[in-house]
Amino acid sequence: MSEVPSDRLTVVVLAAGEGTRMRSAALPKVLHGFAGRSLLGHALAATAGLNADTTAVVIGHRREEVHRHLAEIAPTARPVVQERQDGTGHAVRVALEAVHPDAARDIGTVLVLPGDAPLLRPETLHSLLARHRASGVAATLLTSMMADATGYGRVIRSADNANAVERVVEHKDATAAERAVGEVSALVYAFDAALLRDAVTRLTTDNVQGEQYLPEIVTIFAREGRSVHAVTAPAEETAGVNDRVQLAAAHRVYNQRLVETHMRNGVTIVDPATTWIDAEVHLAADVTIKPNVQLEGGTRIESGAVIGPDSTLTDTIVGPGSVLHRVVARQAVVGAGVTIGPFAYLRAETVLADRVHIGTYVEIKRSNIGTGTKVPHLTYVGDASIGEHTNIGAATVFVNYDGVDKHRTMIGDHVRTGADNMFVAPVSVGDGAYTAAGSVITEDVPAGALGVARARQRNVAGWVSRRRPGTKAAKAAEIAQVAGVAETAGVAETARPADDATTESTGR
Repeated sequence: MSEVPSDRLTVVVLAAGEGTRMRSAALPKVLHGFAGRSLLGHALAATAGLNADTTAVVIGHRREEVHRHLAEIAPTARPVVQERQDGTGHAVRVALEAVHPDAARDIGTVLVLPGDAPLLRPETLHSLLARHRASGVAATLLTSMMADATGYGRVIRSADNANAVERVVEHKDATAAERAVGEVSALVYAFDAALLRDAVTRLTTDNVQGEQYLPEIVTIFAREGRSVHAVTAPAEETAGVNDRVQLAAAHRVYNQRLVETHMRNGVTIVDPATTWIDAEVHLAADVTIKPNVQLEGGTRIESGAVIGPDSTLTDTIVGPGSVLHRVVARQAVVGAGVTIGPFAYLRAETVLADRVHIGTYVEIKRSNIGTGTKVPHLTYVGDASIGEHTNIGAATVFVNYDGVDKHRTMIGDHVRTGADNMFVAPVSVGDGAYTAAGSVITEDVPAGALGVARARQRNVAGWVSRRRPGTKAAKAAEIAQVAGVAETAGVAETARPADDATTESTGR
């Protein structure tokens, strides 16, 4: 047994493969993902708390795209190009030569993991490293037990020492007896760095794939009498993603974890099976999530808020006590005690102050709406600033686009706008002003004024009978006119003075 390794740590993430089974022309395999992260992003998130001195990500297939993505999600990680995809062992050798060219330098432990295993838990990697460092062995690998291990490398333990691993045999190279073994390698290893550096130079391509396999290092160590141990994790956690079916299955498992974590932290989730939550979403205690809700990106929901049913929030902040019912919101900010919906759409740069009410079939974009203001129904608000305690009438349109540029509308405090208004920007309505129903407001309305911008009504008598004779409308009009004449006559008869005899008889 070698000396206990130092606490220095290098992480190597293998992300160079092509991933042909994903059948994707749009994205490299490791850029597919779920819950707001790519597969690569999940792998890096699992290692984030390990305090590695260096994190190297081996890239190859469509390297430019993976490199750009890596710069966005983990700018401190170092991309290492594997020009020729010659196996996992070759990838690790390339990484070590790139990030640690000085072979004499002590780099402690090297942790290797695949970039397509998104369900690895940080605590599992912590445990693996702790066991490896405490035992001082040459390598410690993560394994799982599987009922159907087809396609996985089988872990063959020593007949004399059940704690010792003798070799890992790839499925294609395994004998029938070896394929019957249910313990498989997760391709997650903790290595003594100095021993690993030497071993990767002695890998062969004597296998079905003709590649340098990383698991062969286990055989090299065992042959030299060096100890290799294993830590077992649930198969659900170590499963890799090679196609869209496995991607969806991994998402279900990951989402169930998140949902259960939030519920244990005080969030009510009415129907976990129809609630989907991204990794970076924050939910405070006493939030209620109703069925069919998707919470995406960096969404934050504060205590007492109720979301759903049938709502999707992306990168949206919701204040305490707000209620969002059948709402789609993207990059919006919602204050405290706000009520929204049903069937409302908040687009990017929408900011709602406290106690705002947004009603049915309302769409808002790039607008600020002040405290206590109401936009109850059937309204589009685009590029507007609306003050406090204002009421926007039903069926209002903020006309913000002239075909070339967008313009803003300014509505003051305590304004009452009529139903079916259009505000043709740029235009402003002062504090305390009113606008008449049906108005098209093209000029500023001063504070306290009534803005009226509609044509005076004119009725053309007899138009239907002249221009639409014989129609049902014409017949209905004729009946109504006859009834109107009769009614008028009856009213006139009732209004006639009584005759003399009647007057005498009732006037005594």
